[in-house]
Amino acid sequence: MDDVAEAVDARRDRRRVLHQGNRRFAFLVEESVLRAGVGGTPVMSDQLAALIAAGSLPNVSIGIVPSTPDRERRPVEGFCIYDAAQVNVELVSGYLTVTAPSEVASYAAAFSELAAGAVHGADARRLITAALNALDHPDHR
Repeated sequence: MDDVAEAVDARRDRRRVLHQGNRRFAFLVEESVLRAGVGGTPVMSDQLAALIAAGSLPNVSIGIVPSTPDRERRPVEGFCIYDAAQVNVELVSGYLTVTAPSEVASYAAAFSELAAGAVHGADARRLITAALNALDHPDHR
C-alpha cells in the first residue's frame, strides 16, 4: 500500500471515531492554518469542509484561535490530550507520548488558555466558511 492510501485510511479511521461511543472532542485550530494549507486547493477545500462537518456534530467542539499580535500563548507543536492521562505531541519524526501527570497538566493548561481565547460555534464556522470561500474566489481574500 502506498503512503497516500495509508494516509486516507488513517484519516477515515480518525473521522469514524467521532461517531462512536459517548466520547466528547474539543479541537483547537490556529486561524492561520485555515488559509495556509498544504496540498493545493482541492485538498484544502476538503479539509475545511470536513472541519465544518465535524463541528456540526453534537459531541464535537471546534475552536479557532485568532491570529492576533497580542496573544501571550503560542503553541510550538501540535498535541492531542487523551482523557487527561496522556498527551501525544506531533514531531517532525513521529510522536512523543507524555504520561507524567505534571507534564500532562502543562499541556492541559496550554489547551485551556488557547481555548479561552478562541472563537467557537457560529463565529468559528464563519471563519472556516470564509477560508473555504476564499479558495473559490482567491481575489477576495
